Amino acid sequence: MDILKKYTSPDFGQIDIEIAKLKVESKKFYNTEDLKKIFSLIDLTSLNSTDTISKIKGMTEKVNKFPAVFTDMPNVAAICVYPSLVQTVKENLTADIGIASVAAGFPSSQTFLDVKIVESTAAVLSGANEVDIVISLGTFLSGDYETVYQEIKEIKENIENAHLKVILESGVLEDAQKIWDASIIAMEAGADFIKTSTGKMQPAATIEAVWVMSQAIKEFYRVNNKKIGLKPAGGISTGKQAIEYYGIVSGILGNDWLNNKLFRIGASSLANNLLSEIAALDSGSEVNVNYF
Repeated sequence: MDILKKYTSPDFGQIDIEIAKLKVESKKFYNTEDLKKIFSLIDLTSLNSTDTISKIKGMTEKVNKFPAVFTDMPNVAAICVYPSLVQTVKENLTADIGIASVAAGFPSSQTFLDVKIVESTAAVLSGANEVDIVISLGTFLSGDYETVYQEIKEIKENIENAHLKVILESGVLEDAQKIWDASIIAMEAGADFIKTSTGKMQPAATIEAVWVMSQAIKEFYRVNNKKIGLKPAGGISTGKQAIEYYGIVSGILGNDWLNNKLFRIGASSLANNLLSEIAALDSGSEVNVNYF
């Protein structure tokens, strides 16, 4: 695909060495201040078949009350739900955070483009200002990169100003080169963020994938002078895990990316675990916080 020729990929043979260095450096982020910042990057997510209006309303109300309960903490970056529950979040949300919806045949992406466009647009009309979609994995793995590109491009054009996060499902891509190619294609097609995983397949987020995706974002910025966001998601449940991803982004992309405009972490259990770890650091003893 011609657009891939515009970009120079890193030496993938050095991934393990580079990641080992960044993991060591990331340990400096295990402190109260940086863990609070990581908390502010969370897309608080509920994507269960059993989700109900009542459950999502309750989660939204907890987000609304969060600043009053935890006065020294930032709030999460967004709430992420299925399209049918976006309106519930919209009607009950008073906190100044994003509303994200998965769409476009999530999590498999195995449906018609027209359906993907309608669902993504409907999510925005219901109140979402962020839409998370999955690339057509089967199409990508078949080598038809052009169709993958065109699908993303058309969805982005139809949701207009809403932010588009494109999920690569990096854990099932065959190697670093494919993760790189998928990253570049998604960004060229109009993605505002590239995201590792749906959380529905294993492996989900990996340090290796985030390293490659960070390098692709860095190269895309060099070529186009445009900053694209990054969202690791799937299996990130503790502060010690989160700081490794934070360290990768810090080391490759720098401080400009260490905010929720350009860096998100998709998670369900991470929020409570971070609150517990922050409280433990502050108190010097083990604390279990179960707010969300």
